[in-house]
Amino acid sequence: MMKITLPDGSVRQYARGTSAMEIAQSISEGLARNVLAAEVNGDVWDASRPIEHDATVRLLTWNDKEGKSTFWHSSAHLMAEALEALYPGIKFGIGPAIETGFYYDVDFGDREFSSDDFKQIENKMVELARTKAAYLRKPVSKADAVQYFTDKGDEYKLDLIKDLPDGSITFYTQGNFTDLCRGPHIPNTGFIKAVKLTNVAGAYWRGDESRKQLTRIYGVTFPKAGELVDYLHMIEEAKKRDHRKLGRELELFAFSEKVGLGLPLWLPKGARLRQKLIDFLQRAQVRAGYEPVVTPHIGHKNLYVTSGHYEKYGADSFQPIHTPQEGEEFLLKPMNCPHHCEIYKTKPRSYKDLPIRYAEFGTVYRYEQSGELHGLTRVRGFTQDDAHLFCRPDQVKDEFKKVIDLVLYVFGALGFEDYTAQISLRDPDNKGKYIGTDEKWDRAEQDIIEAAEEKGLKTVVEYGEAAFYGPKLDFMVKDALGRKWQLGTIQVDYNLPERFELEYTGSDNVKHRPVMIHRAPFGSLERFVAVLIEHCAGQFPLWLSPEQFIILPVSEKYEEYAKKLLESLNNSDIRALLDLRDEKVGRKIRDAELKKIPYMLIVGEKEEADGTLAVRKHGVGDLGTMSVKSFSEQLIKEITV
Repeated sequence: MMKITLPDGSVRQYARGTSAMEIAQSISEGLARNVLAAEVNGDVWDASRPIEHDATVRLLTWNDKEGKSTFWHSSAHLMAEALEALYPGIKFGIGPAIETGFYYDVDFGDREFSSDDFKQIENKMVELARTKAAYLRKPVSKADAVQYFTDKGDEYKLDLIKDLPDGSITFYTQGNFTDLCRGPHIPNTGFIKAVKLTNVAGAYWRGDESRKQLTRIYGVTFPKAGELVDYLHMIEEAKKRDHRKLGRELELFAFSEKVGLGLPLWLPKGARLRQKLIDFLQRAQVRAGYEPVVTPHIGHKNLYVTSGHYEKYGADSFQPIHTPQEGEEFLLKPMNCPHHCEIYKTKPRSYKDLPIRYAEFGTVYRYEQSGELHGLTRVRGFTQDDAHLFCRPDQVKDEFKKVIDLVLYVFGALGFEDYTAQISLRDPDNKGKYIGTDEKWDRAEQDIIEAAEEKGLKTVVEYGEAAFYGPKLDFMVKDALGRKWQLGTIQVDYNLPERFELEYTGSDNVKHRPVMIHRAPFGSLERFVAVLIEHCAGQFPLWLSPEQFIILPVSEKYEEYAKKLLESLNNSDIRALLDLRDEKVGRKIRDAELKKIPYMLIVGEKEEADGTLAVRKHGVGDLGTMSVKSFSEQLIKEITV
């Protein structure tokens, strides 16, 4: 017999070889019908896989992240089976689950493929799902795996197999399809009730632009048909909110191939919005004791060699800039932190000087493959709301908690109310990815865990997500459509101060190393603006809106009165427009609604005679007649943050 410990702490005994599905059946048939996989001693397994030893077991359903991931990974295999049935001879790359479904990279050879082909693939997937074919796991030797895919003529699988050690290789088969895969998978295809293919794109094999471009097909599946209906509604809403679409319609930003891919151009309205965000955070930072600094857009290569960024990211950065001086190389700045370390070193520091908090809206540059670029969320040049705090070890936790307060203040002001703090720790099985000693890592990780707990944050722990120089707290925010975005990060770093030989004189008159805290509440202005646009559908909070109201005279007879109103309101530091086009007022109102201008002020004969204005609010409608003074006071009150 073996002991199985369940999440509620209860311990049950089962015969060795009992599967998680059989454990579920012993608890409840209803539970068993919903089990997709199981977490066994921290690893996700097939629900049908025998358990041979004492274990802690968590049964996974659609409501669990790991259960959903297993469901979508299995769906990728189902799609591959459908594709192979419809397009014999095609070859497959990889087909993982992703946060919003799954994809598979496919080599169609000389065949043409487009989204027009989605429907027949969806129909085939549903047909195959109804067979309730089991996903069968089979360990195979490396030689047998090579032989199978050699006979099949699939060079992509052979490329994957060459990196796998013998004894670690497994195949999965469902129906007529066999794939190289370590799993896990759902019990059978019958769990998949609804299918939707969502997109098709190009993807270089193994992300290498010198290798063949495959066709990447994205999809999503659900265990209930009704969930697909809800999903499709969300997708339509997401299209309306797409920041690329709204950014163009609201004249916020643009891209130019002549300027370069992934290098955004901020238009006047977008620049105003961006500056309002900067001003907002700068005011909060001044109150919190930060000092502004400015650093160059380039730095000597040796700066990033010292910091470790060149070793970790040099191959993925823009190539070095060579100067007329032989052997001298500079890089476009990929990070602000090394520059801030050098600012710290400009004079001797005492323990009484700490903490020191340097803040900079610093633009950095990182090379992203063209296929990975996406609007403002993935660019090659972006501005971080960066700050670096230099403090004593005994100050780390308190400073960290103050930064948490600042991040939450930003979220509250911008309407992000649903978030989780992700404690991102290093991968304990691959410590070679990181710099620094175990002792310093352990201390930094403990500081973050305790700070998050003391602030009462809802947290999750993710191993392997730390920065190479230290652990971090990442804020995962849900937008209005329930999509998760990583916004805001705080990192504890014992290692860069060591590499840059930073010092302060302690109360014992001995030299000590400070600890660095890296933080960026926005993350980057570009990504933050993109998420904000989609979260509020382009209807920004009034204080942030690039254009807060527009005056609409009903005819040219009232233009002078409209101009006087504009001057009066602009003197109150309210941003306004004046529409003097030779159009009917109804057309002017429709156009202002499309531009999502918060307030429309309509003026005609009555308003001029009374010295008033008729107020209309975007998305609400008429608010009635107001005096200029009362409207001005209302707006000022509303925009105060």
